[in-house]
Amino acid sequence: MRKMTVSLATLGLAALGIAIPATAHAGPGCNANWRSHGRDGYVRAWEGTDCSGTLLGATPGNDSDWSDDEGPFQWGDQNKASSVMNSGYVGGKDVVAFYYTPGYPSSAYGCLKPGELYVDDLSRNHFTNNENMNDNIMSHVWVASSACAPGSFIS
Repeated sequence: MRKMTVSLATLGLAALGIAIPATAHAGPGCNANWRSHGRDGYVRAWEGTDCSGTLLGATPGNDSDWSDDEGPFQWGDQNKASSVMNSGYVGGKDVVAFYYTPGYPSSAYGCLKPGELYVDDLSRNHFTNNENMNDNIMSHVWVASSACAPGSFIS
């Protein structure tokens, strides 16, 4: 009887272990940043993974060129983001489309839904042209979910 109880307990823990990894990739840095900012209407990008390192920019608006001297992302912010957050308000244009080149919407993109909250490591994601998103974002714009093609959503 004791062996059966131990076996059932082990089986139960194994089943629980299978369920846990679905959220295990969420890093403590992004979780802490989310708790700090909440749903405040902003998009943010960091140079490091897990919402760490230099905060490249934070804005409730759009920025068509992260390499120019205008807007919240400027001079050298392009091609540096390794983690991003969508703490925008839900409804309407609540998805952030990140673009591979400046001057959206003429290039490949990846879309971050508000319910996804953040991407703690962009190296797991690709633009619609299949280029890796890590250290490759040049601009962003707020759009409605319908503006994003199937398969373009990042997580």
